[in-house]
Amino acid sequence: MSKENPLRQLERFGQSVWLDYVRRDLLTSAEFRRLIDEDGLDGMTSNPTIFEKAIAGSTDYDDQIDQTVRAGHSVEEIYEALSTTDIKMAADALRPIYDRTDGRTGFVSYEVPPRLAHDTDGTIAAARRYFNLIGRPNLMIKVPSTPAGIPAFEQLISEGMSINVTLMFSMKHYEMVANAYLRGLERRMQAGQPLARVASVASVFVSRVETLADKRIDEKLTANPGAAFSALRGTAAVAGTKLMYQRFKELFDSERFKKLAANGARVQRPLWASTGTKNPAYSDIKYVQELIGPDTVNTMPPATMDAFRDHGQPSATLEADLAGARELVQRLAATGIDLDAIGDELQVEGVDAFAKSFDDLLAVIGQRRAAILQRVPAAAG
Repeated sequence: MSKENPLRQLERFGQSVWLDYVRRDLLTSAEFRRLIDEDGLDGMTSNPTIFEKAIAGSTDYDDQIDQTVRAGHSVEEIYEALSTTDIKMAADALRPIYDRTDGRTGFVSYEVPPRLAHDTDGTIAAARRYFNLIGRPNLMIKVPSTPAGIPAFEQLISEGMSINVTLMFSMKHYEMVANAYLRGLERRMQAGQPLARVASVASVFVSRVETLADKRIDEKLTANPGAAFSALRGTAAVAGTKLMYQRFKELFDSERFKKLAANGARVQRPLWASTGTKNPAYSDIKYVQELIGPDTVNTMPPATMDAFRDHGQPSATLEADLAGARELVQRLAATGIDLDAIGDELQVEGVDAFAKSFDDLLAVIGQRRAAILQRVPAAAG
């Protein structure tokens, strides 16, 4: 008898499996159907880096690029046409899951342009436009948890949109995001609007925290060789994430949320993102294996999904040894590792990295557009 698929078993622990990857050839493949049917895939996420790799790194989009150039579209209009076509295809494939779970899962996420990360009004306007342009109930618009993104997120929740809040790295970010979600729901309830189909996830980028925390620890070890805190390497991300999950439970078991839940509100599920292991010294399934628990999502890159399918061992790990997690965070702080400060630094880097990917992608599309226009000058009109 064959072993049951470890990915599929995550459902038993209340965790959704989402794929951190979108690409045209996958969406039209038998492999995509297998991911849904056999792995229990029930959501997908995208970002500018994912689209940059998909569009710049393949010929899958050439026909649509040619059509949009001949129709006289600008570079950004071509990007939107390519990326929103993929998002619509993914949303349609996941729609049966969304319907079957009464809107709990089955979402695909699409990000507002990274250049809007510090523009509240621009983020709101872009989210509204994409919500209408894509026109799928199981669409989540991705909004960054930057100081400008938080009020945009609150406003969009109050309007009834489903939002994936991204680029979260710390407890400080989590507190701001979760409370903005509650405020948005409260505003919507006070306006007499329904809450039942408003969904949100709070996306915590796990492995990036580890990478920077380990770097800070290594710097301290260089200054003080042999110090006892070398044992803290590889502990920051999981420990900090476990404490965020405890805060999630407190907030969504509060009297404040219970009033909203009585009117149909859903919890904002924590989503573990950036779960591909960056350091080869650590397990390739570390940020899946150690973060399994109810009302959560793990959005995995393809290689991490493959690894967990091969040798994952599902169990309720997210609330294991909470006292140890608290002690680790205290020891990190005593060593001078400030996880909130690390989170703020990573958020700035994350915005810049997504902006660079977006700009690189627009440059690739611009080059392909120019080549087509050289062949077909009439397309310019």
